[in-house]
Amino acid sequence: MIDTTLRSERSDAIGNPTTGELLAHMPLVQVHDLEVEYNPDDGLVLDGVNLDLFPGEMVALLGSSGSGKSTLMKSLTGFAPISGGSVRVAGHDVTNLKRGELRTLRASTGQVFQQFNLIGRLSVLTNVLTGGLNHAGPFNLVGGFTSEQRRRALDLLDRVGIAHKASDEARSLSGGQQQRVAIARALMQRPKLILADEPVASLDPKLSDAVLELLRSIAREDGIPVLVSLHVLPLAMRHSDRIVGLKNGRMLVSAPTASLDAAALGALYEGEEEGDDRHR
Repeated sequence: MIDTTLRSERSDAIGNPTTGELLAHMPLVQVHDLEVEYNPDDGLVLDGVNLDLFPGEMVALLGSSGSGKSTLMKSLTGFAPISGGSVRVAGHDVTNLKRGELRTLRASTGQVFQQFNLIGRLSVLTNVLTGGLNHAGPFNLVGGFTSEQRRRALDLLDRVGIAHKASDEARSLSGGQQQRVAIARALMQRPKLILADEPVASLDPKLSDAVLELLRSIAREDGIPVLVSLHVLPLAMRHSDRIVGLKNGRMLVSAPTASLDAAALGALYEGEEEGDDRHR
């Protein structure tokens, strides 16, 4: 496996840190020897996976269909059965969480999906506001939002570049605009972690670059680790700080992006048919 770590570099860089600085250089996500099995007859979906995610970095998750990318993401929020190993996210031991604790963890994890998952007939602003429902009081849960929440939602829409669309129905927006709404909605949760599962699969290359650059800027400016699964190598090379690669449920690659090239990542896709779109 290609495996280089930033741990020693981070330790050297921080010297004698304050508590806040120390926390910024500790992994928010720690996955150790993770095994996931849905059905014993089918074998392990993930086998011995190790992963640390640090505040402020964007990590690209690569692998062909069936490699275990989505399962790894689901394991971080308790949506996949952890058969072995351990998973810790933002101080939570995911392997042993009770229902209420699991709900808290999921509420603090921003999710960005390939299909946007917006409510098309509702306004862009209302879609963003729904991201804050977990932090809303009883009054808000029955349909009202405070002026403070509305200001925050508008600020987030401005940040992602579509505040001028706030009153439009979500279904009237282009794909790239809808994904920006989805990102603003995720930020409305005040997330500690962002998981983006194939967020640009339905977008053209130019829009894909813009959305991934937005996610990377959020990681850096807000100190939120972003794990993004992708199927296009050049996008991963341009927009990630680190690349993790899976094949048949095992981790083959874990290294800073700057130390890798397309040839080094080719093993992730050996055996696939030529002509797919991962190289576009």
